[in-house]
Amino acid sequence: METFGPLDGALLVDKPAGPTSHDIVDAIRRHFQIKKVGHCGTLDPNATGLLILVLGRGTKLSEKLMSDDKVYAGTIKFGEVTNSYDADGELLSSLPVPPLTLEELNRTAAEYVGDIMQTPPMVSAVKQRGVPLYKLARKGVEVVREPRLIHIYSYQFSDYQEPLGYFRVACTKGTYVRSLAHELGQKLGCGAHLHTLRRMSSGRFDVAEALEFEAILKFSQSELESRVVPFLQLAG
Repeated sequence: METFGPLDGALLVDKPAGPTSHDIVDAIRRHFQIKKVGHCGTLDPNATGLLILVLGRGTKLSEKLMSDDKVYAGTIKFGEVTNSYDADGELLSSLPVPPLTLEELNRTAAEYVGDIMQTPPMVSAVKQRGVPLYKLARKGVEVVREPRLIHIYSYQFSDYQEPLGYFRVACTKGTYVRSLAHELGQKLGCGAHLHTLRRMSSGRFDVAEALEFEAILKFSQSELESRVVPFLQLAG
């Protein structure tokens, strides 16, 4: 029977804005000298929230954990379109924002609930012939992207303070929330981009259970071990 050590499993991190998901992985690997560390679903640099790291033999379960449904919360800024569909991109256009209401936002967002085909944005890590799309986008090259089937369980706004709408969305893996923001803006005729994003949950794990990245880096080895979700618990 295979035996597992205290660092074979998953670590729930509350990712801060700034570092990439890979930066978090690399820092944990180097700081605690763990040979194998991976993550289960990329968060853009300025996105925050739940980032599941898999350690040691736990990396065998990365595909399983990555396939879980996700819940996000954030804000959408109406009236501005960017090339990346989020606040990190270059401003492409700016339009007056019509007098939107919360009811109108929710009525329009509800049109996305269910199975939809979503085209990945050019500024994304999706690869075309082995080259990430964002590298092509930097050169000003735009290519045809294959739409992908995703499922939106719910997409609702809780508040609107012009020009920001506060939303929550539950979706399947591989959903580009910034594409949802962009498309909503197009449908409303004023454009929009994703202003902030926070991953609230992934599968059965919630950000409330996660540890702040900076706090983890102050842990002793034994403290880290005590916060690892064991392999067998993940596999069950």
